Amino acid sequence: MTPSQDQREELCNAVREARVQGLELRIRGGGSKDFLAGASLDALHPLDVTGHRGVVDYEPSELVITARCGTPLAEIQTILDAGGQMLPFEPPAFGPDATLGGVVSAGLSGPRRPYASAVRDAVLGVQLLTGRGECLQFGGQVMKNVAGYDVSRLVTGAFGTLGVLLEVSVRVMPAPLRSMTLKQAVSARQALALFSGWARQPLPVTAACHIKDTLYVRLSGGPAAVDEAAQVVGGREYAEGETLWSDIREHRHDFFASDTPLWRLSVPPATPPLDLAGRWLLDWGGAQRWLVSDESAEKIRATVESVGGHATLFRHAQTGIPRFHPLPAPLAELQSRVRLALDPDGLFNPGHPITLGTP
Repeated sequence: MTPSQDQREELCNAVREARVQGLELRIRGGGSKDFLAGASLDALHPLDVTGHRGVVDYEPSELVITARCGTPLAEIQTILDAGGQMLPFEPPAFGPDATLGGVVSAGLSGPRRPYASAVRDAVLGVQLLTGRGECLQFGGQVMKNVAGYDVSRLVTGAFGTLGVLLEVSVRVMPAPLRSMTLKQAVSARQALALFSGWARQPLPVTAACHIKDTLYVRLSGGPAAVDEAAQVVGGREYAEGETLWSDIREHRHDFFASDTPLWRLSVPPATPPLDLAGRWLLDWGGAQRWLVSDESAEKIRATVESVGGHATLFRHAQTGIPRFHPLPAPLAELQSRVRLALDPDGLFNPGHPITLGTP
């Protein structure tokens, strides 16, 4: 067998042995997103997947890259850079050890998400190690579903609760020829109105946020298209634009430098400013809103639910407060059944709650 086959077989054997012994497993990659699980998984037996790494297939003309779960995200990005391409969802790494498997399992997207795609939209197929110790392929290549579901999408944002991602095929896109960031001073309410207006026009917007009474927008594409759009958007060019978007994506921006609970709110983008005390950063053209606040979880979630959204306690979680927004009963039942089909003994990350995932 090849080294990659050996690594896959070792993982399969480890899962089968854990099932026999009744062990509960914590799937462990680079650990860059461990904070989202909190202490709930600390007592579980670790299943290290970082050795199962490497790019399986990449042909720039096909706009698809396939890699093993333990492949560092930085390695993927270096290969795509050389091909003049990029991941469309601009994923946050939250550390140098982030892996492709962790990116897909967490389902987190960066500033480009509403203008290109979410993680789950870019995942074309996965090879999954189930709780029975079986290696199954899902997606367009071999098997499509379990009981009619698109498993490739379901495992995205499932935080490993449905199985161990062994390989992932992801759609990529050409890197833009030019990017420009513009800034202008406006209120949050004015920014939301501008976001909505731009969304109705064929503008090459690839990021838009509002922080501290300043609106920032990134335009990307051909030089002529970017210059023309800049006349419509207005404002002045911000030379540190790429640093800004990187710092927001990776939570290095000063906004995130606080021990106060950080909430991630997902709401319809045209939703007016919410009546919640705290500091705000509006991202994704208003669809993703970061809130640093000591408001109660009950008030935050009730307010967000009233406008058709949901709220995640992203950092600095408080004891006894669920990190993820509770699912409606029908959805919770549906996800429980899918989880049971793929991991009948509850081996994988059993302390992690069933979640909405991250759109």
